[in-house]
Amino acid sequence: MTPVKKAKALIGDAGVYFSNAFTVTPLCCPSRSSILTGRYPHNHEVRNNSLTGNCSSPAWQKGPEALAFPVYLSKLQYQTFYGGKYLNQYGKKEAGDVDYVPPGWDQWHALVGNSQYYNYTLSVNGKEEKHGDIYDKDYLTDLIVNRSLSFLDDRSPQHPFFMMLSPPAPHSPWTAAPQYEKAFINTKAPRDGSFDKPGKDKHWLLRQPLNPMTNGSIDFLDNAFRRRWQTLLSVDDLVEKVVKKLQDLKELDNTYIFFSSDHGYHTGQFSLPIDKRQLYEFDIRVPLMVRGPGIKPNQTLKAPVLNIDFGPTFLDIAGVNLTEVNMDGQSFLPQMAPSLRNGTSRPYFLVEYTGEGHAAPDPACPKLGPGLSQCFPDCVCEDSFNNTYACVRTLTDYNMQYCEFADNESFVEVYNLTSDPHQLENIVKKVDPAVLQTMNQRLIRLQSCVGSSCRDTKY
Repeated sequence: MTPVKKAKALIGDAGVYFSNAFTVTPLCCPSRSSILTGRYPHNHEVRNNSLTGNCSSPAWQKGPEALAFPVYLSKLQYQTFYGGKYLNQYGKKEAGDVDYVPPGWDQWHALVGNSQYYNYTLSVNGKEEKHGDIYDKDYLTDLIVNRSLSFLDDRSPQHPFFMMLSPPAPHSPWTAAPQYEKAFINTKAPRDGSFDKPGKDKHWLLRQPLNPMTNGSIDFLDNAFRRRWQTLLSVDDLVEKVVKKLQDLKELDNTYIFFSSDHGYHTGQFSLPIDKRQLYEFDIRVPLMVRGPGIKPNQTLKAPVLNIDFGPTFLDIAGVNLTEVNMDGQSFLPQMAPSLRNGTSRPYFLVEYTGEGHAAPDPACPKLGPGLSQCFPDCVCEDSFNNTYACVRTLTDYNMQYCEFADNESFVEVYNLTSDPHQLENIVKKVDPAVLQTMNQRLIRLQSCVGSSCRDTKY
């Protein structure tokens, strides 16, 4: 069972499904910044969802955003459209207010602030547009698709186009469209893998949740899971409408369509009721399906793809010389359309995250103030300053994850994903020291890589 059946049929089955797609950081604003710039967080310097964390800040706007992929598309006379959530602090007064439109976008319909489904403000080409709570007029997922269809109708056929649609679903507050409020009524979060398992050999943040979880927490996360799926039914409708419009315009066979997300999410793994930000597979893996010219249908590819690869791939499709673009990622057009390009997949990559919160590494985190915990109904610490880590993930020579925390313990976590796909056992004390040294050296180099050195795999 899945809430995105149409998307799977219209994109995945008609093209390629990537079984190893990852975000390089499991949090909204840094991840979206990586998608836009093709850079790791240590290069675009967006650390979290706050202005002080560089999310949509003046420094971001003057620097990395000015070199984001839509700028290059605009120079090639692409007609560009953006609709939906952009960056969490976008449109705030300190971030240039609603009249600020990032470079490269011709049609701009961006949400001010974080995800909402009703009662939100849009920047429409730099002008404020307020919305209420009437489904037909205001439900944001539907509004995005309706405006994208108008853009497709009104565009000039002489020029290529690029659309980026970013609905709020399945982000909280998980408000389903009225017709889907009763869907999946008996659905619960999956109970397999690491669900409600203790994180006994992990970083302190994973050792502090109550285990086993209370019935209240389990009810909460099941409800969250169900409501998230309900919101995705409208995203599935969005995909169907866009594909149909492209078909009607006789553009479908000439258009690449990408379906993905900015990060994963946990619902009960290691007794963490809901959220993201952690280094584990459930937070760093993302869905990725693509269809388009040169892509054979019904493919599943195992080559690892990162969200920093989206920008280079879009520009590769557009014909940009990627040697002239300062991006850390690489095009995955050769993987999905080998008849069009030659290329190789990467053997390993970096995942990095900068934690937020109180300066005391105290498992009593929920008592330390706002921003550190969510209560549902049990307070569980989801983040703190020493939840700052960097990982090397490899899928080739061995299926392994090696992570170092920037904390006073110098804590290390290592997982063999072949024998332990759910990361139940931290095997740092069992691994050959030579393997640990190799992974440590790779991590050191990746943490300071820039551009082509991020793709250099000779070490």
